[in-house]
Amino acid sequence: MIAGLGVDLVEVRRVRGLLDRHGERFLERCFDRREVLRPEDPEHLAGLLAAKEAAFKALGPASGSGIAWKNIQVLRRDPASPPRLVLSGAAASHATSRGIVHAHLSITHHGGMAAAVVILEA
Repeated sequence: MIAGLGVDLVEVRRVRGLLDRHGERFLERCFDRREVLRPEDPEHLAGLLAAKEAAFKALGPASGSGIAWKNIQVLRRDPASPPRLVLSGAAASHATSRGIVHAHLSITHHGGMAAAVVILEA
């Protein structure tokens, strides 16, 4: 059964601006080191951000749950494998409380935009 659906769209230009203004601080705040395969590539980072935002939406209302950016990770087994969503900390606890057992993730890039879709199964 589908327990959550989230979609998000991120402008690559916006991420380029965050990198230019905040550099390493931006990367450290939003991402686990295992997620960032190309830290200098704003298109790659925009896809990761879109995936995280889509996951927040799919998880649903979690006010007061303390879910942080790093509690939602987009990981790959190797550079050629598809991305997978990994929840930890407060995100994992919230998902467990909702009976979520599996997450599906798709990321795409085109025309200066990155988009992601997350489907959560219970």
